[in-house]
Amino acid sequence: MVKIGLKAPDFTLESTKGKISLKDYLGKYIVLFFYPLDFTPV
Repeated sequence: MVKIGLKAPDFTLESTKGKISLKDYLGKYIVLFFYPLDFTPV
């Protein structure tokens, strides 16, 4: 489980801007969020 203040595990994924990795943002502040229900039909 990832907690506030701990390092996030590295990952690579396909996005609308090509492949991105957490290593691409090393040394920068970022916010990661996930909201899967936004794209499902209601």
